[in-house]
Amino acid sequence: MSPLPLSGIANHELTFLLAYPLKLCAVTTLTTYVLSVITGNVSQVDRVWTFLPTIYTAYWALLPLWPHRNESWRYLAPYVPEEAGHLARDFSPRALLMLGLTVLWMFRLSYNTWRRGLFRLDDEDYRWAVLRTKIPPWLFQIVNLTFISAIQNILLLLIATPTLIAATHPTPLTLTDGILALTALALSAWEFTADNQQFAFHAWKHGTYDARAHWPGARLAWTKDDAARGFCTRGLWAWSRHPNFFAEQSFWGVLNLIPLLSLPGVPPLVLGHKGTLVDALRELVPLAPSLALCLLFISSTRFTESISASKYPRGYAAYRARVAMFVPLLTPVWGALLSLTGRKGEVEELVWGSGAREAEVKDKAKAD
Repeated sequence: MSPLPLSGIANHELTFLLAYPLKLCAVTTLTTYVLSVITGNVSQVDRVWTFLPTIYTAYWALLPLWPHRNESWRYLAPYVPEEAGHLARDFSPRALLMLGLTVLWMFRLSYNTWRRGLFRLDDEDYRWAVLRTKIPPWLFQIVNLTFISAIQNILLLLIATPTLIAATHPTPLTLTDGILALTALALSAWEFTADNQQFAFHAWKHGTYDARAHWPGARLAWTKDDAARGFCTRGLWAWSRHPNFFAEQSFWGVLNLIPLLSLPGVPPLVLGHKGTLVDALRELVPLAPSLALCLLFISSTRFTESISASKYPRGYAAYRARVAMFVPLLTPVWGALLSLTGRKGEVEELVWGSGAREAEVKDKAKAD
């Protein structure tokens, strides 16, 4: 059984439609790495993150628009290799739907990146500055080349590949497509709200908050205790320590599922009991884009939380104990477990009450 739903299409035929995206990926990888070395700023890939998946998705969703020709590696305009011309005759409604959802995703992320000032060429993710202090310069440059530049650029291509499957199967949309699209829109709204709440909190924390300047859903009843705590625990952040990351991973997981659940002849995503481990891993190949993204988020979030825990030792330890990292439905479970140990009240005072401010005062008194 093929690990992908490629009825009537040989796997090697699809590789021709990867020629241009792989070429573009190689160029962006090299460019972001060289720029990071020249400028000393390794956040170059963070800026292209906002639009590269949309470019790859648009290439496959709009295949009938591109000329059919074979070009050298120096040619960077979109084209379809002649060997795959028969796969690019008709537009796929499903691929166009996925393109529309990705464009909305791009607008949301670009807006949040812009207002945080991350499009400025001198801006760098604060986590890289912390990492520089923890490892030797030569090792940081290896991380820059392999993980920051290469792996992230490859991942930006990988998460768009489900559109390739949809584009080469131009069948009518189904009810499943509609349900998954609505789910993706709901996740985008969730992430937009989480970003807005985080942005509003930092404005409150730094004394620049004006409720009229913030989106509905982010105009929360912020208190002095919230500012003293140092990190956001209100709104969606009371249910997930990273509600934006939860929505981001889920969004791309839904897009990954659209061609898998809507097209005929899809291999089962759950292996039968007689399968081997190799068979099980093989069955997960169609989910590789979203699974790879989840691995990135889990590793980067752990590093981010280690920084937060070092800045707010008591408060963030309580936050970790009370609120789930990603999945909101697990937060009530953490609360129930704390009730069993008799620590729920103490922990919640640190997370949502004045406990953090009182602890800060006590720590200062001890230091004096």
